[in-house]
Amino acid sequence: MDDVAVLVLMSVASEAKHGYAMQRDIERFAGRRLGPGTLYGAIARLEAKGFIEAVERDERRKPYAITDDGKAELDARLAALRRVVVEGDRRLA
Repeated sequence: MDDVAVLVLMSVASEAKHGYAMQRDIERFAGRRLGPGTLYGAIARLEAKGFIEAVERDERRKPYAITDDGKAELDARLAALRRVVVEGDRRLA
């Protein structure tokens, strides 16, 4: 799973969001602006893997929510990142 996928999972972890809301949220918490191709490509891959799913439409936009498998995947990815951060901090000390 790539970094963009992790950002998308993080964005929908707390509540369902449509693409534009994810894009704004990711830019706010990660300081990274994702282009539409990058964002929707990650959404398609995550949906195909069963990590997110479309939920009832909000007007014309299609919101996505994280699944239980997506929560488990995000938890595993964040644990791996924590180990990298701890090792990085150790090496810099």
